Amino acid sequence: MRRDVKAQPPNEEERLKIRKPKQVAAGITGVTKSFTIGMSEAGLIRTLKTMRSVNRFDGYDCPGCAWPDPDNHRSNFEFCENGAKAFATEATKKRLTPTILSSKSVQEWSNHSDMELDKLGRFTNPMVLRSDSNHYEEISWDGAFEMISQCVNNLSDPNEAALYTSGRASNESAFLWGTLARQIGTNNLPDCSNMCHESSGVGLTTSIGIGKGTVRLDCFDKADLVIVIGQNPGTNHPRMLSALANTKRNGGSVISINPLLESGLNRFKHPQEIIRLLGRGTPIADAHFPVRIGGDQALLQGVAKVVLELGRIDHSFIEEHIDGFEDWQKHISSVNWEDIVTQSGILKEQIIEIGNAVSNAKNMIICWAMGITQHENAVATIQEISNLLLVGGHFGRPGAGACPVRGHSNVQGDRTVGINHNPSSSFLDACERETGIIMPRDSGFDSVEFIHAARNDRVRLFMALGGNLLSAMSDTEEVANSIRNIDLTVQISTKLNRSHLVTGKQALILPCLGRTEIDPSGFVTVENSMGVVHSSKGNLEPGSKSLMSEAAIVSGIGSSCFGSNPFKWLEMSNDYDKIRDLIESVLPIFSNYNKRVREEGGFYLPNGPRDGPTWDTPKGKAIMHVNIIPNRVIKKNRFILMTVRSHDQYNTTIYGMDDRYRGVYNSRRVVMMNQLDIDHLGLNAKDEVDITSHFNEREIVSNRWKVVPYDIPRGNLAAYFPEANVLVPLESVAKGSNTPTSKWIEVSVRPHINDGN
Repeated sequence: MRRDVKAQPPNEEERLKIRKPKQVAAGITGVTKSFTIGMSEAGLIRTLKTMRSVNRFDGYDCPGCAWPDPDNHRSNFEFCENGAKAFATEATKKRLTPTILSSKSVQEWSNHSDMELDKLGRFTNPMVLRSDSNHYEEISWDGAFEMISQCVNNLSDPNEAALYTSGRASNESAFLWGTLARQIGTNNLPDCSNMCHESSGVGLTTSIGIGKGTVRLDCFDKADLVIVIGQNPGTNHPRMLSALANTKRNGGSVISINPLLESGLNRFKHPQEIIRLLGRGTPIADAHFPVRIGGDQALLQGVAKVVLELGRIDHSFIEEHIDGFEDWQKHISSVNWEDIVTQSGILKEQIIEIGNAVSNAKNMIICWAMGITQHENAVATIQEISNLLLVGGHFGRPGAGACPVRGHSNVQGDRTVGINHNPSSSFLDACERETGIIMPRDSGFDSVEFIHAARNDRVRLFMALGGNLLSAMSDTEEVANSIRNIDLTVQISTKLNRSHLVTGKQALILPCLGRTEIDPSGFVTVENSMGVVHSSKGNLEPGSKSLMSEAAIVSGIGSSCFGSNPFKWLEMSNDYDKIRDLIESVLPIFSNYNKRVREEGGFYLPNGPRDGPTWDTPKGKAIMHVNIIPNRVIKKNRFILMTVRSHDQYNTTIYGMDDRYRGVYNSRRVVMMNQLDIDHLGLNAKDEVDITSHFNEREIVSNRWKVVPYDIPRGNLAAYFPEANVLVPLESVAKGSNTPTSKWIEVSVRPHINDGN
């Protein structure tokens, strides 16, 4: 069973260095880092080639975050430092050949750090890990497809298969992936959105009838107030800083609400603007409010209370567009200020300050990310965001609306084209009509449900279209043990990660083209965070002659399993226009798909709250929800821990060991603590501690974390993802969305006793 393969990276040997956090984001250092990583991975010519075509009209979409590009123009530097790291490491000259990969056992490879695994380079050939071996060996494409076909045909129930999707997949490959799952006979389509913005989709859909944001990029030029809550754009969505800088330069204000004050919301130096690059930079946040972890819902209700007391509401908008206002108004009026202050950790006077700013805003945008979505009360908190926007009439006009900032380049597009474990009947009806495949009607597994099923031996086949589910999910060791129960695990990937090492009884690696590479079947399409569908076309020669596109791999699996009756699988991979025609026939929102996506910048998908406003809800109105503020009480001498990303990583990919924005160098296994909490525990900076998470009757212990003093509210801690995921119990999820609560982990901390472990 290979249970000795390590599901977590080994303990670090590096020595932690702590310096003063950077006060300015981007700037000359960001430019230097962008070129340095490119030169080290891809060399001068490939670096310049990728930089000159990333996010351009005729180029490829950055494989990093989903932040949109300007509609009508593209600059010569339409990417950020983290984007440069993403496409440079994909364009690397390093190759992980069969000879290299087979030279060590999976146990030996698992002793390497995640960064070391990534730096081995690109896969070149399909590989198989057989049940009686600890070493991968080369396999032909036909042989790999036959293994999958045999496993599919041997399933006793179609729901013993689960097909995972990463946000890196294109619309074309994702649509085929969903079709493949449904021809197998299952809606088991767990995907990365289940772990991040699923709460946004649920919260917004139940409020405004669509699970997406309602702003365009140029709305930031017109907004007079932008609230950034539960988000760190400087690290996770760096190009967003230029939009916020435009808000400030046009006379608008930015308010930051987050337990940590991040460098990106302090000052920003735009890499394209030489004068500002050399100067002090543009100040971003007018004010920062260090809310307690999990206190956002209480804070938002406090702000709403101020708005109601001031009477600054849009009565005509409420009358025409909103259902449930009276009940919400009554609830907010009854909320106790003491509860609001206690739960949020923000003084009443400060909340009144925010309320005054909201009341005076004619055009307001509220942005958020996983600092909001990964809590037990995440859906309710997002409904509070919607309530606040609705009462001010901030929908259906430029410069205003909801802006959930997606973390991966096409995670939103994947959902749009059908990657959904709970698809609508109308979607399935259309798929059945257009493909001839009888569609399964029962709901499938999301990511958490998939792990529960695998733990109970109810999954025999797991296939992943990109991603690193093992490291991205909560409860790392529990996830690893569950995956080991599966008969066959399949990874469609570009580079090695820990999900290729902790496997089922047998495992396949199917190497695919990257975004930066030439696809002989044409360009693909993606959807950004603001609902724009546009093309992506690589310009580098593929890293190996044996690589196949994602769509070709999915089509090959489909053909091997089902032939061409009723769905002609192999025809799909030869011409992507055919896939787009099929998507259009199933989803009318893609009308004239092939023509419009060839226009510079692509096209916007319909969005009722933005374009009308109109509301796809039972009564045809937006819905205001009443939510009780949770009374979150933890035991004495315990803390609340949240996971965060460093500036030297993207999702589970680790580029380096430094987080210069937070002043943490040479180490990732750190826990950030308020200095008063450090003193209370009798600790010092750099001391090693053991952390235990507590959920119901279960405890999870993780050893040897280094203490870093940081400006964070007392009683709150922060540690890096994915290392801290092991402490997030699988059963701890958001109500309504089933998203892991990676931003609310009740823990205790004790000094580490050096016993050799």
